[in-house]
Amino acid sequence: MPVGAGAARWTSRAVERRVLLVVHNVTSAGRLLDVLPLFHDDLRVQILVTNTGSSPFQAGTEEVLREWGLPVLPWEQAAREPVDLAVSASFGGGLEALPGRLSVLSHGVGYTKRLPRPGAEGPEPTFGLSPDWLLADGAPYVDGLVLSHPEQRERLARACPEALGAAVLAGDPCYDRMLAARPYRDRFRRALGVRRGQRLLVLNSTWNPEGLFGSGGTDLLPALLPRLAAELPADSYRLAAVLHPNIWYGHGPGQIRAWLDRARRSGLALIDPVRHWRQALLAADAVLGDFGAVSYYAAALGLPVLLAASGTERLDPEAPLARFVTEARRLDTEAPLVRQVDALLTAHRPLPEPAAFVTSAPGRAAALLRAHFYALLGLPEPPWPALLEPLALPPYEPVRRTAPLRVRTLARGRRIRVERTTEVPYGAQEDTHLCVYEDTRDPAELDLADIIVREGPPDDPRTGSPARWTADILGAYPHCGLAVYVDGRHSCTVRSRRAGLLRLTAGPGADADPAAYAGAVHAWLGAGRRIPPRGVSLRLETGAGEHVVRVARERDVPRETSLHRP
Repeated sequence: MPVGAGAARWTSRAVERRVLLVVHNVTSAGRLLDVLPLFHDDLRVQILVTNTGSSPFQAGTEEVLREWGLPVLPWEQAAREPVDLAVSASFGGGLEALPGRLSVLSHGVGYTKRLPRPGAEGPEPTFGLSPDWLLADGAPYVDGLVLSHPEQRERLARACPEALGAAVLAGDPCYDRMLAARPYRDRFRRALGVRRGQRLLVLNSTWNPEGLFGSGGTDLLPALLPRLAAELPADSYRLAAVLHPNIWYGHGPGQIRAWLDRARRSGLALIDPVRHWRQALLAADAVLGDFGAVSYYAAALGLPVLLAASGTERLDPEAPLARFVTEARRLDTEAPLVRQVDALLTAHRPLPEPAAFVTSAPGRAAALLRAHFYALLGLPEPPWPALLEPLALPPYEPVRRTAPLRVRTLARGRRIRVERTTEVPYGAQEDTHLCVYEDTRDPAELDLADIIVREGPPDDPRTGSPARWTADILGAYPHCGLAVYVDGRHSCTVRSRRAGLLRLTAGPGADADPAAYAGAVHAWLGAGRRIPPRGVSLRLETGAGEHVVRVARERDVPRETSLHRP
């Protein structure tokens, strides 16, 4: 450990300065990770890290610190061993006891929420902009209070003028990383399995009981999720959820997955709230959220935002976020959801205020923050440019849907309209069939399925070839008319009781779920049509657009292995 008595004897390199990153929880750790690259490559500086242990949201913090691979000081040692600069992204936990200079960043979109110190009485102060959080024994203990916009300085002057001398306008590194990654929007969309023409709707909740995921108020989300799956066609919309790290780690990722299991089986993607939430936001077409920072960042990026929970009592009424929450479009829980989302997208005009108030120095946070940190360190800045880490490309996460789909089709010659949802809308006039995935939670649904689907590689030794698997399925489920083995992003093998073994592939420019292609074939055959010996091209219409699907006859497996019961 390069700190403490006798440390110099055991270190390989002598350093000129030591910087301590002070972590409270995973949320604050994420913001400190934003600025860590500002010290990269400087052999004069040793980076240390400590955890105050004061936040009730400790789950996940140890894992994050382990990923960093930095020396971790126990809080008791950090509070007595002087360093040259401590950097925190939150308040509380005894920061005032730290020896040496201290700089504090916001871990949200500026300083917006009201939060009292534990045991304090009276009106709730604004977290980070009030004497309750900035003064110790009547004097400021922060050497640098990083603000992203002058309006925060104006509120600070009214609330705690004693701390004005510490205020530093240095932009928002979190927002700057998003601005820099905007050119990669299409990559982020493909990483989430968003297909051409689909709309990505990101659900966002902060951690308070009044948030979208919270159980305070109307407890909205449990009723909303099944409606979203039922009312938004699967081929027109992709759903993803960004939950605050205090939700994710406070209840536990496993518990969140268990609570949202039905929604996940219907196609909801749960986004890593530390590593990938910004990429999901950049990929989004619209956000359904609440009064959390993610909603405001979304509006600043020009996205349409629909608020389902306002939480105005939790916000500083003078903060721009509070004004945004008051003026933003509101979700009408009694009205059809798809109509509201379509109207939100159609009528959207980017709001100028969020982008203006997130930061007064877009794209300049790295330079401003490094200058601030090195001034406190008393070191000249390195000669190379100050740069932030680019947002990483998330792993590919296609839709993993196992909930049954009610499929409505309308055939007009070779043009076939397909709409798939978890429920059939009231009054639907089209032909309807049931599509069930083999790994459905309820095996009884397979006995009722018109189409049974499996997704996997074509050479999986457990299932045999797609031809063999489809034969097994039709043998095991007499009601099933079509067995579909999806083995690629744009292709599948289909066995029909009427037409035999078929190969479905996307035509030029097509980009839909191959299981939807199979729905079109089901409608074609159901209308009494046949597959010509040389195949046929069908035009699949979904809400996301039109896709050409090539249907060709496939060479079958030997007769003795076909259509047997397993």
